[in-house]
This record gives sequence, structure tokens and C-alpha cells, in this order.
Amino acid sequence: MQVLVRLFTAEGVLSGPVRAARVVKSDEEWRAQLTGSQYAIARGKGTERPFCGTLLDNKQEGVYACVCCSLPLFSSDGKFDSGTGWPSFFRPICKENITEKGDATHGMVRTEILCTRCDAHLGHVFQDGPRPTGLRYCLNSESLAFTRREEIRSLAELDARGNAPPAGRIAQAVFAGGCFWCVEAVFEELEGVIDAISGYAGGKKEDANYEAVCGGDTGHAEAVQITYDPTKISFEELLEVHFATHDPTTLNRQGNDHGTQYRSAIFYANDAEKTAAEKFLQKSSAAGARSGRIVTTLEPLEAFYPAESGHQNFVCNNPNQGYVRAVALPKLDKVRQKFPDRLRSKGPGGREPR
Repeated sequence: MQVLVRLFTAEGVLSGPVRAARVVKSDEEWRAQLTGSQYAIARGKGTERPFCGTLLDNKQEGVYACVCCSLPLFSSDGKFDSGTGWPSFFRPICKENITEKGDATHGMVRTEILCTRCDAHLGHVFQDGPRPTGLRYCLNSESLAFTRREEIRSLAELDARGNAPPAGRIAQAVFAGGCFWCVEAVFEELEGVIDAISGYAGGKKEDANYEAVCGGDTGHAEAVQITYDPTKISFEELLEVHFATHDPTTLNRQGNDHGTQYRSAIFYANDAEKTAAEKFLQKSSAAGARSGRIVTTLEPLEAFYPAESGHQNFVCNNPNQGYVRAVALPKLDKVRQKFPDRLRSKGPGGREPR
């Protein structure tokens, strides 16, 4: 089956309406392609929490495309600050690429917006936007992939490859260094990080829950799975940020948090990550800038288990919680001060948790 859409040409110009094949994949294929939160929202019709989306405060010029099939959907020149907590636009890049559908879920009557080519859930459209359209397209960041204006030609390359992401554009790393709320919040600040998920690594599946892990004898560490674009930030740069925002010299402890679940660890998924981590640890030890011996463990990643939903985006969702104010927010201040050139482009000072 084909649909009528507009695509970018090799010259970076939006074409007239053309017929293109619909993108249809199995549930397993979508799960393999997307991160957990992208899948839950784009394919499962979920909604991210307000003021927590990574593209909310993005002020760069460029195009917002479908995270599932790379169809161009919105442009930066149609974006505005609605104050609602979600990326908002007063018009799509073209009417052909957006499909509207009635939505009567959750006791409301709304208009859902979907990607015309792959039916990805994007958000909803409301009639309370600014002139000249009077519309507010309310989007989820997790349903979108942003491409800077100078790189728009890459969207044409994606279509030439059958909508597959370029080789090497998606990678993952799993680190532990104390409470996963803090570690997750730190990495969500960085340009090139697509997603950061709190969870457990090092133990068995049946013990991968907060109550069991808090006992300290499951083998699990509170860890964070970082999905990132290695063309924008490297594995070594992630390690550098990690070591700058936790103490790798305290055994099974970070501050007042004690137990093996709070150990400093790098979980490697392959030989390349293991080698890179070994070199980084050797370099850090040789530098001798720390007061104690580095005790970070290097462990093979057998599996990563996402934590319960209440632990995801905890810092962003609970900025006034006592532990967050005392421990997590100072870590965010540190990463912003020490790595200003690696922060997401979200305006001065980055995005404050709300």
C-alpha cells in the first residue's frame, strides 16, 4: 500500500507530493529498532510527562521527523512555547505527512495526530494555538527525531536506505554509580544522549525489583542504560562525564548510600566496550588526581532490567523531594559547569527539572 507524502530531495528541498510505500513492521521489529520509551509512546500511544521531553526547549533550526520512519513532520519555524510542557507547533511541515484521527480515550474527545507513513502516535492537535492557524500540535519528544537544518539532506539518505538509521547512529552503555535517579538525570543533560533509563544490572531477573535490590544481596547494582548517538558523543566521553559526577574511589558507597547496589561499575556489552573501559580506568588511575584508589568494577553485561515506572525521570518529576535537592541537583550543577559544551541545546543553563 502506498501513501501520498512529501520527502526531502538530495538537495535538501521538500518535494511535491509523491507516492511512497507505507512502512509496516512487526511488533518485534519495532521493539528492536526503538528505545523502550520511544516504543511505549510512538507504537503504544503513551504520553511522556510534561516538562520532561528532551525536545521541549530545543531552539535549534531544523526539522522534526518521525522517530520510527524518518518522515519529516514539523519544522522549527512552526514551533512555539505553549507553556503546556510538551513541544508545540502551530503547523506541520506539510499537511500530507500528518494524519488526524478521532480519539475518545481517557474520557475525552480529542484529535490524535499520526505519522502518515507508519502510523506512529505523535500526540494531539488542539484549537487553542497562535495565529495564523489557531492550532496547537502537541507532540511527544519520544515520537520525534530532530535533524539540524544543515543536515537535512540526511533525511533523503534515510529514505534511500529504506528508512533505516545510518550504521552506528545508535549505541547503548550501562553504568552504575550510586542512586540511579542521579545517574539518569546527569546523562539526560547531554547532547547525543537519546534516552536514559534507570534499572538493574548484575543479578538475576527474578530479583530485578526495587524492594529486593535494596536488600543489598541480589548482585544487582542500581544502573542506568544510556542510549546514545556515537556520532555526537563517544563511549569514552560518557565515561568521562560519569567519573566526574560520582566518586569511583568509595567501595559500595556513594555518600550516605551504602551497599553493593550502590557500587561504581561499568557493564560492558562487547570486547570493544571492555577494551575502551580498561584503557579509561588505566588512564584515570595513572592521572593520580583522586585522593583514593579507583574501585570501579568492570563487569560483563548479562542483562539490563528497567526499574519500575515510578523511578523513571525521578529527578525531573520530583524536583522538590529532599534527596533530589540534596544529592541529585548538585550533580546536575556539576555536569553543567564542567561540561557546558556537551549539554543539549535547550537555552541558557540547560533544562531545569520541574
